[in-house]
Amino acid sequence: MSASRPLVQGVRKIAVLRPNAVGDFVFALPALHALRHAYPEAELVYLGKAWHADFLAGRPGPVDRVVVMPPVPGVGTPPDGPADEGAVERFTARMRDEGFDILAQMYGGGSHSNPFARRLGARLTIGARADGAAPLDRWVPYVEPANRRLALLEIAALVGGTLPWLPCELELTPADRTAAAQLLPPDSGRPLVLLQPGSSDPRRCWAPERFATVGDALAAEGMLVAVNGTDGEAALVRQVAACMRHPCIELTGRLGLGGLCGLIERAALVVSNDTGPLHLALAIGTPAVGIFWHTNLVDGAPLRPGLLRAAVSAQVRCRTCGLDNRAVRCQHQPSFVDEICVDEVLRHARAHLRTRSPGGAD
Repeated sequence: MSASRPLVQGVRKIAVLRPNAVGDFVFALPALHALRHAYPEAELVYLGKAWHADFLAGRPGPVDRVVVMPPVPGVGTPPDGPADEGAVERFTARMRDEGFDILAQMYGGGSHSNPFARRLGARLTIGARADGAAPLDRWVPYVEPANRRLALLEIAALVGGTLPWLPCELELTPADRTAAAQLLPPDSGRPLVLLQPGSSDPRRCWAPERFATVGDALAAEGMLVAVNGTDGEAALVRQVAACMRHPCIELTGRLGLGGLCGLIERAALVVSNDTGPLHLALAIGTPAVGIFWHTNLVDGAPLRPGLLRAAVSAQVRCRTCGLDNRAVRCQHQPSFVDEICVDEVLRHARAHLRTRSPGGAD
């Protein structure tokens, strides 16, 4: 099917269905901007999770309003997960009453999300369609691996969405910057480097000792080093800090998502596993060194390639059972990025720091 379509007439309200995690939201930002650019007078409504509502409340950007979805099997929750059918039916009735002109399904290949999107009663449904999934009114094939930013832009193009040049995909608020400033020593004069050693997927995690070695090397070269993680990653952050010879700032539990964005904006560099804060940095315009398993780099590559220097592992077989994990994932959880060496990450980090200003993006 062709993805090049004219604008739809009479569009007053657009819904985007994408109830997932931070990195996945960042991947959708170019498509959201493209829809806003194409339909500047329409209300853009994001159907997502509670964290989307909290993070986007009052934030400048393409999204006007967030509607929090109940758990829907296969759409934001596992297909076999529990669901309150009454809550789901009330939600679908409420969305039909909204009278959406366009509903963009941007949650996967549509096995579960396309039938659900069709229940919401929009005048026109668009999205991706994997083999065997139900069709929408307009759709593009869903393929893996693929650059997710470009794949979602292809969906926006089904209704004439085009992308203006975006030096920054994610807008910050004064509250973001204030929260970040409160955690940094006053007038240190040292460029900030943020280390992000965690990830929701253990296979994407580089060893904490290696993060510590990178942090020590950059601290010795005059950088102020901070180590960030979620509350569930507190032990990991402490391990990185304990392995470092130089002092660092431990950030676990001290920043909300907005404050983290403010800190990333102030950073000269982010060094991170393939996880949400890495993709926030690329959306904000802060240079980053990303530690990737090779197929994930295809998914997560930014629209501004110069912001990302990637250290990439080509390991495909599980070291426990030997299974090739490119097509089928085994039950084991070894790191697939262990073969990346410290010298490579430091080389990328120093190259960024030589060519970028201390405040972040050019």
